Amino acid sequence: MVEIQTLTDTSVFGQIAEHQHEQVVFCHDHETGLRAIIGIHNTVLGPALGGTRMWHYVSDAEALNDVLRLSRGMTYKAAISGLNLGGGKAVIIGDAQTLKTEALLRKFGRFVKNLNGKYITAEDVNMTTKDMEYIRMETKHVAGLPESMGGSGDPSPVTAFGTYMGMKAAAKKAFGSDSLAGKRIAVQGVGHVGTYLLEYLQKEGAKLVLTDYYEDRALAAGSRFGAQVVGMDEIYDQDVDIYSPCALGATINDDTIERLRCRVIAGCANNQLQNEDVHGPALVARDIVYAPDFLINAGGLINVYSEVVGGSRQGALTQTEKIFDITTQVLTKAEQEHSHPQAAATKQAEERIAALGKVKSTY
Repeated sequence: MVEIQTLTDTSVFGQIAEHQHEQVVFCHDHETGLRAIIGIHNTVLGPALGGTRMWHYVSDAEALNDVLRLSRGMTYKAAISGLNLGGGKAVIIGDAQTLKTEALLRKFGRFVKNLNGKYITAEDVNMTTKDMEYIRMETKHVAGLPESMGGSGDPSPVTAFGTYMGMKAAAKKAFGSDSLAGKRIAVQGVGHVGTYLLEYLQKEGAKLVLTDYYEDRALAAGSRFGAQVVGMDEIYDQDVDIYSPCALGATINDDTIERLRCRVIAGCANNQLQNEDVHGPALVARDIVYAPDFLINAGGLINVYSEVVGGSRQGALTQTEKIFDITTQVLTKAEQEHSHPQAAATKQAEERIAALGKVKSTY
C-alpha cells in the first residue's frame, strides 16, 4: 500500500538528487524507539508544511522513498493552491498500534524543533490531533491542533470537501454535468477523510461501493452509508463511473490500470500514479479523466495553513471550494497542450514557484 516507484539511482543521495530535495533529516532515539525521516523538498514559497504519518514499512528504503515522494507532492500542492508554503513531510517507522507512545512523539517533536521552523508538521496517516498535542509540548512548529488549543482541529473534513469539489469538476469534464446523483462511485479507503467524503457523496445521491484495509471498518461504513462492500483487490474490477482512491498511493499502476472500469479517477490519496510519466498518459489513452491528486486533496493543507496565518475554518472552506475551478482549468489546459492532467498541474505549480523565486532573489 506504500507508494513504490522505480528509481534510476538507489543510493540515498541519488534519490535525494533525483527528487531535488533541499534537506532530509534522519531521526533516531534508542530510548523511545523513534526512527523517523523528515523530508524537506522546497522552501522557495515559505516554510515546508506537511503531515507526519506512522507506518510499518517493509524496509528503511521504502520509508525513504515514501517521504521523498510525499514531500515533493506537498510542494506542488501548496504552490497550485496559492499558499505561501513549501513542501515537507515526515514518516515515523513502526506499527502505530504497538509502538506509538507519548515519549516517542515528544522526542520526534524535539527533532522538529531543531529545524527552527523550516519544517512545520501536522496530522497524517495513523496520527491524530491528540498526537499533535504531544508534539506541541516540545515544539511550536505544529499545525492541526485541537480547537481547544486554538488550532483548526481535524483537517479531514476540509480535505474531503476539496476532493469532492475536484471530483465534481472531473465529472463535469467526463459526463457534461457536475452532478454525482446516480453515479456509481468506488471509494478505496474509509478512514477519516474517506468517511467524510462518503457523507458528501451519499447526500448527493451517489451509489456507493467501498473497501478498506480493515474489514471491520469497511463493514461498518457499508452499513452506515448503504454501500456495497468488496474486497481490497476487487475494487479495481467494479463497473463504476468514478474510482476514488482514498488510502495510500500507487494504486494506479501496471497491474490495475487495465482493470479499471471507470470514466473518472478522483480521490484524496497522495501519489496515486505509481509512475506519473507512464500512467498519466495511459489514463488519457483509455479516455479516463484523472483529477490530479495533489490538487484536489489540498483542502487539509489549506486548513492548517489557515491556522498558521490566523484564519478561520470558514475561510479555509471558501478557499478549498476554488479547487473546482482550478481542476477545471488544469483539465482544460492538459487537453489543449495534448498532455495529461498530472503533468499540467505540476507545470502550473512549478511556474508559480519559479516566478516567485525571482521575487525572493533580491532578499
